[in-house]
Amino acid sequence: MLATIISLASGAIGGNVAGSLMKNSSLGTLWNSVAGIAGGGLGGTILSLVGMGGLTGDGGMDIAGILGSVIGGGVGGGAVMAIIGVIKKAMG
Repeated sequence: MLATIISLASGAIGGNVAGSLMKNSSLGTLWNSVAGIAGGGLGGTILSLVGMGGLTGDGGMDIAGILGSVIGGGVGGGAVMAIIGVIKKAMG
């Protein structure tokens, strides 16, 4: 559960960072965060499926797992925000 929360929070941050870097495709702070949270959840889930998630074998977390959740969530959040922003810009 903690790995998921870390991924979601990192996704929100990643979405807002991507929004600030891509000003023309930004959705605004709220929607950058929403898109980032969705992407962070997706990124964290994918990392868990390939065995690089936040939990160790005994159910605890180590520093590598935490960093994996942060990186996966941040990258996933930024990517989803960027994709949605580009689609929105193309439609407008």
